[in-house]
Amino acid sequence: MILASNASGSLREERFPGSLVIPNSFLDWTSQRPKTFYDGAPGHPTGVCHIPCYPAYSEGLRKILHKCAKDINVPAFDGNIVCIEGPRFSSRAESMMFRQLGADVINMTACPEVYLAKELGILYAAVALVTDYDCWRVDDTEFVTVEHVKQVMIKNAINTTKLFANAVAEIKKHSTELLEEAALSEAIARAAVMC
Repeated sequence: MILASNASGSLREERFPGSLVIPNSFLDWTSQRPKTFYDGAPGHPTGVCHIPCYPAYSEGLRKILHKCAKDINVPAFDGNIVCIEGPRFSSRAESMMFRQLGADVINMTACPEVYLAKELGILYAAVALVTDYDCWRVDDTEFVTVEHVKQVMIKNAINTTKLFANAVAEIKKHSTELLEEAALSEAIARAAVMC
């Protein structure tokens, strides 16, 4: 099982800086990253893996993250995450487009980890730490800066540490259900490979 966190910009007014988004799906807008372990490289698995990406994230782990966020009084929302290549931030036109595509938060680190974990049958969930509003706000004169993101991340780090510590304890309590979900995830990953 993998729990991940990443700094994210908000594409929705209600996903405000300091809140969390627990992604339920993703848009991969990257182009220069490995997309699969089944790439023909020496030592890598053979065949082609057509891994289904619905559900994109472990439902069991997502429920635990929501519960733990509530337990520590940190606002947490469901949402779609869009991952861009970076290292630059998005343009206003891109930000507006991603909103129209249904993305709620944007970052540079959500992909390819989510679907690579799926290829291996590993349960995976993430927490997007909202650090700022992306540049979609037409009347907004405040621009995203690395310094601003760092300042909010420091504040978010305390909550994330508590959240993950509590989540580990909850995972232990729900080990039977999570092991069942993991067995299904592994079976789906095996069945997705064409040799």
